[in-house]
Amino acid sequence: MNTLVALNSKTHQGLEIDKGKVESQAGHLHMVPVVLSEFLKLSLQYPIVITKNQDTGQFTCVALFGLEKGENLFFKAGSWETLYLPLHVRRQPFFVAKSEGANDSFVICIDMGHSSLKKENGNNEKVEKLFDAQGKETSYLADVKNVLAELFDGEKATKAFIDALLSLDLLQPLQLQITLENKSSVRVDGLYTINEKNLHNLRSQQLFALHEKNYLHPIYTMITAIGHIYGLIDKKNKRS
Repeated sequence: MNTLVALNSKTHQGLEIDKGKVESQAGHLHMVPVVLSEFLKLSLQYPIVITKNQDTGQFTCVALFGLEKGENLFFKAGSWETLYLPLHVRRQPFFVAKSEGANDSFVICIDMGHSSLKKENGNNEKVEKLFDAQGKETSYLADVKNVLAELFDGEKATKAFIDALLSLDLLQPLQLQITLENKSSVRVDGLYTINEKNLHNLRSQQLFALHEKNYLHPIYTMITAIGHIYGLIDKKNKRS
């Protein structure tokens, strides 16, 4: 259970974060939400797809780490084997929350129940302080704030992107039935990708509107990145 409290330089001056545990906490995730600004970096290794929340009906862009729930094919022996770690993983255990009693005001919160938290005396290279002896934020905390800001700004932009795809009928279900080398079978469903046929059939005005909003690049990035599904299959075969 999350225990979120507003970050405070006095209360949390001695608090440290074990970055190794931040990364390992996501070692069991088979996907995480992502935002448009990180698409290019994500596309180097991960399939970028869209999933739909069955309870709310909301669509979300995600990076895919595995073919089954609880499977992360980029996490092995306690560490990530990847070139880029998604923002949603890196921002843990920090969150942005609306400030009580203030309109349109937000504060940075920390999950005090997160396993990465340490009380001083860190003795490994992955432990980071939040504040120095004078109570000033460290470069690590400054980086965390940048990550949170990119996510916060990116959520709205990414939702607008998805809404544009839906309005033009550019999404189609991604359903895969995969037979592995050990003869076991894996079914992948519940995901969506770009409908290339509908994209090619768009009128020039519609394409120009996508271009004006800078949506064509992430669309084609998604189309290219879907090829990393084969990389996931190869990783799963090697682990099997």
